[in-house]
Amino acid sequence: MRLARQNIDSALFEVIVVSDGPDEQTRSMVNKIAKRGTIHLKYIEPDRKNGPAYARNIGWLSAKGQLVAFTDDDCLPQTDWLKTVLKHYKGEELIAYSGSTLVPISNKPHDFELNTAKLQHADFITANCVCTKKALIQIGGFDRRFKLAWREDSDLEFKLIEQCIPIIKLEDAYVVHPVRRFPWAVSIKEQRKVIYDALLFKKYPELYRRKISRQTAWNYYLVLLFTLLFVYFILNGSPYLAFANLCALFALIINFAWKRTKNADRSLKHVSEMLFTSFIIPYVAIYWKTYGALKYRVLLL
Repeated sequence: MRLARQNIDSALFEVIVVSDGPDEQTRSMVNKIAKRGTIHLKYIEPDRKNGPAYARNIGWLSAKGQLVAFTDDDCLPQTDWLKTVLKHYKGEELIAYSGSTLVPISNKPHDFELNTAKLQHADFITANCVCTKKALIQIGGFDRRFKLAWREDSDLEFKLIEQCIPIIKLEDAYVVHPVRRFPWAVSIKEQRKVIYDALLFKKYPELYRRKISRQTAWNYYLVLLFTLLFVYFILNGSPYLAFANLCALFALIINFAWKRTKNADRSLKHVSEMLFTSFIIPYVAIYWKTYGALKYRVLLL
């Protein structure tokens, strides 16, 4: 456990592990580490699964220290992580820090690896951030409406920005974020997360456009448009127009698949997966974005 190997006195920090719902395996592992007595370790297990935002709120509210450092269960903080933070902290009551996150990927990466590697360029993520407890109290912590691990950290960042609480970048505070194991066609399932793009956009439209997405993914809507036109012309007995729309549809899908594979693994297995998912993703993404827009009553294309 990397947190037990930090290069500072173990009396200076506590480790709080919050399981998002009952988890016997995690409880057993944490209890085993706690028995060693090398660090102050607390395990909290809510009675039901409520999402990462809810779990993190439970964690920081139970913390005793002035500083609260966040990382994820699949991350590996480097041994100088907390020492680096303490070196920069001067006792400010309202301040936050964002460290550096490294994502190791293979020589021939999968599309999912490349997407995960984008975390290295994020301004603020819970894999590696620190806030004073008073800052968290002032902004109200995480919004528990974010039920998946998506945009809840951006929401926290935007709260800090709106309340003029400084966020300091610590380039030398490192956390390694390995790419977790993923199933075939995982990118289709990942589209469900865009529900929370709608929630974040409703809360902070200007910050969302400035820091998350400046443009609409019009290629997705073009895929849907050409699909509907193809069906329309087939049903109305216009085979040439139907064929023209089908060609345009395939051109968009192939272009989308090419963009996802040009810097990735080009094995037959991966290319076939990219072709299949590139055909499915636009429809699924539009569905979940529409679902989110209706749920949160906001216009987000």
